[in-house]
Parts: sequence; structure tokens; C-alpha cells
Amino acid sequence: MIIETGHFALALALALALMQVVLPFWGARARDANLMATARPLALAQFALVALAYGALTWAHVVSDFSLVNVIENSHSTKPMIYKISGVWGNHEGSMLLWALILSLSGAAMAVFARAIPPRLMADATSVQGLLSVAFLLFILLTSNPFARIETPPMEGNDLNPILQDPGLAIHPPLLYLGYVGFSIVFSLAAGALISGRTDAAFARFIRPWTLAAWIFLTLGIAMGSYWAYYTLGWGGFWFWDPVENASLLPWLSGTALLHSASVMEKRDALKVWTIFLAILTFSLSLLGTFLVRSGVLTSVHSFASDPTRGLFILGILVLFIGGALFLFMLRAPTLTGGGLFAPISREGFLVVNNLLLTASCAAVFIGTLYPLALEAWNGSKITVGAPFFNLTFGPLFAPILLLAPLGQLLAWKRADLLGAAQRLWFVAALGLVAVLGFYALQGGPVVAVIGAGVAIYLMTASFVEIWGRVFPQGFRKSANAFGRMAGLPLSAWGSALAHAGLGVTLLGLAATGWGVEKITKVQKGETYQVGPYALQATSIEAAEGPNYREAIVHMTISRDGKEVATFDPSKRFFKTRQMATSQAGIVTLNLGQVYVAVAEQSPDGAFDARMYWKPLVSLIWLGALVMSFGGALSLADRRLRVGVARRAKVVGAVQAAE
Repeated sequence: MIIETGHFALALALALALMQVVLPFWGARARDANLMATARPLALAQFALVALAYGALTWAHVVSDFSLVNVIENSHSTKPMIYKISGVWGNHEGSMLLWALILSLSGAAMAVFARAIPPRLMADATSVQGLLSVAFLLFILLTSNPFARIETPPMEGNDLNPILQDPGLAIHPPLLYLGYVGFSIVFSLAAGALISGRTDAAFARFIRPWTLAAWIFLTLGIAMGSYWAYYTLGWGGFWFWDPVENASLLPWLSGTALLHSASVMEKRDALKVWTIFLAILTFSLSLLGTFLVRSGVLTSVHSFASDPTRGLFILGILVLFIGGALFLFMLRAPTLTGGGLFAPISREGFLVVNNLLLTASCAAVFIGTLYPLALEAWNGSKITVGAPFFNLTFGPLFAPILLLAPLGQLLAWKRADLLGAAQRLWFVAALGLVAVLGFYALQGGPVVAVIGAGVAIYLMTASFVEIWGRVFPQGFRKSANAFGRMAGLPLSAWGSALAHAGLGVTLLGLAATGWGVEKITKVQKGETYQVGPYALQATSIEAAEGPNYREAIVHMTISRDGKEVATFDPSKRFFKTRQMATSQAGIVTLNLGQVYVAVAEQSPDGAFDARMYWKPLVSLIWLGALVMSFGGALSLADRRLRVGVARRAKVVGAVQAAE
């Protein structure tokens, strides 16, 4: 009965989504406030129904209801509870239901928290959001029904893919989807603005909080996915330029450009056409990522096999929304005014350069990702575009952003003094140069790693130069009331500085990979292996039984200068139901670096083939992502970015004055 309730709730959610498309849009055309007001209850009810459907599927996985095809194919009664819950989205049908859940959540959030948006724009945007829900709910019900039953249920299921039985799966997909689908609000507002003709500076103010929230989740999702691949796949890497990895990077790059472009539109009423185009592009790239993963055109550890019907359906969704939005953009773009003027040497000018570099970087990744697919579709030729292409194209395009970002922060709006801003950076530039020399003296080459580390130090320190100037406007010697000025700075100023500094932290971790040490060897009990500055010894080998797997564990100690500093236990697991083996890497973090060991199959003599790594400062890669996200959260907490706060404060002040 619970399963049928969930299936019915999904169908009813589709009906409400259709009403959400028609009624508010009709009300906006007829200027009927009552019809436009239906958007909010319809969005909330739709979310409640999709949540009910998702809860029903989760319940089926938790109780191991093997009358459902989805549970049979992706679960097992002995599977740990955490993987029964996270396994709901560890398959195509469940992950698409999660997508629909977050899409309906986004629509509900827009209806509840965006009340300061003009009613007509809100009605049109809510209708577009409803149309997105219609498309994906139809896709689920017609091609990817998670509630399909089987007449004769088996006693046991097929278990979840062992690679996906990991705590990272409980975090990575929801974060990534919150980023992907979060941009749907920005897309809907942009489409609504084009429909209603409301494309002024206030529009940029409306979309900035939603863009920032989606960007934060996408940043965390990409970082979590990178770390999951790093410790789960056992090959010691964190980014392979896999097409599905690239699919998540594309909307992050365009979303970052959108954040900066929206700030120009809000402050100077400029870049209107470009900002709206980026709003459309960012969510379009999110949809493209969905197509790549769900259509079956890619074979990846991240993707799920699908039949052609699903691929064609998603392709139709892409054509409808991307093509429709771009067609609407083409019709409206000539009517959009240029807005405020600014000199090339100004904060606006540097943000334009920032946007051009980000979109060019995005284009490089886009071409490298899709060109092999297009070539195969054209003449059947199969080629692989790997890390060398992306390093030689993406790297040179993205590197100038790292150098110019701190300079752009110091420039004034409209017209600025470039020399004066550059002079404020001389100290941190010199610090970066000293860092280059220091790293070279300590580590030697490679040159790219040394230069990258120096640029990282420059970026981290330069990100706070603007704050330093505002806290100590007359120099360090006159520091009276410095703490008061520091406390008085808006949260967005601290957030911007931390986000840029976090990028520097990640860059330092990436640069330090050039100083890593790799050893491929056989591990035997009692043997010692030198990996970088550490000595690793296999003290014992043990066989163990897990809830749904067998495991061979290698207990190891880590020593430095004869003193034991840590122990860890890399292992090899064999999952009985799936007849698949996985490596559980042993990872120990020491001084921001990591000792990493992954073991392969055990040979007849009891030894294990193993990969051993010393990765100095590698943890900074993910720590930097956390700092970036925290900076974004600080900016989002700034009252000036929360639409409607100023209006409410004004109303409260008027009431108090009247009293």
C-alpha cells in the first residue's frame, strides 16, 4: 500500500505541476492577482507529494521490499542500513526521483523566500519552474518508474554496486544535485524576466542569492565527488578529466562567471544581456550533465547504463528548455538596454575580463568533453581526449584569473587607478616570489609545481589586501578602532576574500602533487617500504567477514626517523552477491599531506600488489573547497544579499515611528 501511495503521489504531483504551469502564467497575462497567487500553494503541495513518493521508495529499500524491481536490482537484505538509504539514489530511477525532489524543493523555496520579487515576474518564473517539473516527472513516470512491481518477488536482491557502498555516496549526489538543480531557480527567473520584460538591476539582486546558494552546493558536491573517487577507486588520483566529472565542472565555471556578472548588473545596471545569457547557459550545462550521465552515451564509474528511450527523452528536454530559452533570448535581446557605462580600467572592466576567461575555460572543457562523442556520432571514429589536452588548454586560460582576481578587488567602480591598485599588491607579489624561491630551494622541480605554489601564496595573501586597507586605512601604526572597523565590515567582504583565498589553498594542494612520491611494489608481512619521508611496514595480514563481503586486511605502521607515527589498514573486499572486488585505500593525514596505500589481489605466496604514495599538502585541495564554500556562505548571510530584508526593515521602522 505504501508503494502504491508513493506512485499515486508522483502522478498527482505531475497534475499539480501542470496547474503550476498554466494558472500563474494565465494570471500574469490577465493581471489576475488571485491566479498569480496560486503559484505558492501549488509549488508547496507539489514538493510535499514528491517528498511522499521519495519517502515511499526509501521505505521500500529500508525494509527490503523485493517486490519492487528497483529494490531487487540495487539492494540486499544484509546491506548496512546507511547504504540501504543512500542506495536509493545509487541507481538511475532513484537518482532521477532525487532530482525531481530537489527540483520541487527549489520551486517551493522560491515561492516561500522570494516574496519581494514583483508578482508578475514571480508568476512567470514559477510557471517555468513548473514546466521543468512536468518534464522530469513525465520522464520518471514514462521511462524510469521506480515503483515498477514484479509478480514473483525473489528471496534476495542483487545488492548495490560495491563501488557505491561508501559513506561518500551519502553526501556527494545530494550536494551535487542541490547545485545542479539550484540553478533552475536562476534559469526560471531569467526566463520569467524575458517573458515579462523585467530586466533591470533589481533582477540581478533577485538572482544573486540563488546563484550563490547553488554555487556553494555545487562546489561542495564537486569536492566531495573528487575525494570519493580519490579514496574509493584506489588509483590515487582525485581528478581524471572524466566526461562526467567535466559535466559538473562546466556549470561551476559558468556559475562563477554569473556571480561576478550579476554583481556588475546590480551595481552598475550593466551587462544585462550577458548576465541573462549566463543564467540560461549555467542551468543548460546542468541539464547537459544530466543527459551525459543518464542517456547511456558515456560509460563511466559515475554514470548508470540506460536504454535509448531515456536518452531520447532527455535529449527532448534539452531541446525544449535550452532551445526555447535561447529562442526567447534571441527575441528579447535587442530590446535590452546597455545600462551604465564604465571605463576599461575599473572593477567592472576587470570583472568582464574575468567573465571572458571563465567562459573561455568553460568552452575548452566543453569542446574536449563533447568532441569525441560528436566525432563518433559523425563517422564512427573513437578517440580519447585526456589530461594533456585539458592541461594545455584549460590551464593557460584559467591561470590569468588567479593573477588578476586580487587586482580586480582593489579597483574602484566605473573608473579606477590601475597603478595605484597594483602598488597595493607589491608586498604580496614579492611574498609570492619569495615563496617560489623557497619552494624551489626546498623541493627543486618541477617548475610548474614551484610556480603554482608561489601563485597560490600570492592569491591567498592578496585576497585580504582590500580588507587590510579598510581595517587599517592609514597604516598599521594608526590602528585605533581597528577592531571596530573589522567588525563593521559587511559579511560579503569577508566572504569574497575567503572564497578567493580558498581557491589559493586548493591551488597550493594541486601544485604540491608535483612533489609526490609513488611506489608500486608487493606487500609482504614484516617487510618495510620507504615512501617519501616515511617508512611503511606490514605488521600482519588478516581475513575478516563484513555484513555482505569478505575482506583481506593489511595492518601497517608508519614511522619517521625510527619513531612510529600512525597505523592504518588498507584492504581488499570481495562482495559475494555482485561477485565484485574493491580496494579500500588506507589513508593517513600527516602535516596536511597523506600517506596512501591501495592493495590489489593477493597472490598465492600471500603478498599483495600495492600502490604506495606520499602526497604532500594534498588535503589542501579539499580544504580549499571548504574555505571557498564557507566564504560563499558568509556572503549569502549578508543581509544586503537577502532580497526583501531592506524592505521589511523599512516597514518595521515606519511602524515604530507611527507608534
